[in-house]
Amino acid sequence: MPHHSNNRILSTVSAEDMAELQPHLRLVELEHGRVLAESRQRVHKVYFPHGGILSSVVELKAGWGIEVGMIGKDGVFGAAQAMDDRMSLNKIVVQVPGWASVIDAEVVKEFAGSSPEFRGLLVKYDQFLSAQVQQTAACNALHTVEQRMCTWLVRMHDLVGTDLPLTQEFLAQMMGVRRTSVTAVAVQMQSEGLITYRRGHIRIVNMALIQKRGCECHESVREYAADIFADAAEPTPFHPTPDMGQPSAGE
Repeated sequence: MPHHSNNRILSTVSAEDMAELQPHLRLVELEHGRVLAESRQRVHKVYFPHGGILSSVVELKAGWGIEVGMIGKDGVFGAAQAMDDRMSLNKIVVQVPGWASVIDAEVVKEFAGSSPEFRGLLVKYDQFLSAQVQQTAACNALHTVEQRMCTWLVRMHDLVGTDLPLTQEFLAQMMGVRRTSVTAVAVQMQSEGLITYRRGHIRIVNMALIQKRGCECHESVREYAADIFADAAEPTPFHPTPDMGQPSAGE
């Protein structure tokens, strides 16, 4: 049974703050392709993923979309917007399915106002996400398709492991390149034993070589996380109580 401490942010919250938050948290299963927020819309719920990946996507009028950030078990979506009554700048889509803890945005706003420690933790993650978006922008502008694809796979591996339910069409869309470009790189990587690809699933076979083939951007993102959370408390074991929110199929 999934529980809230599977998310890094919630596992880092103090025991006192978690006791206050727990009655408001619910467990939900997020299906592939589900849209959690549209661009330029208010955010009404805050999601703390346990696994899977949420994609932050910039959409263009011509129909193109490009991923500028990934949110997984190490993060949260909607908290910064909830605290400051901001809209979601980008479309947020479930890229890889998984469970999440969800809470109403108004509750997060009120609690962040009364708990400086909780608010500080959310602000730190927002800094990390901004750094990730900026690094992605530089990566998209300066690095080759192969470098970008390798870096993209490293980040996904950090969040969900070696088996990735992805199509080449989706990869191309998220990277903002033609499908033929992704196919050529995927074929080469498979022939060299870095990945296997079959029926919309990519399996990472040689992570060490993938990291070597990628650019410095994946390591920069890791360093941002280490720097920003350097003084965060160690995760506190969380023990679910009988009144903890029950899992739900949707919100």
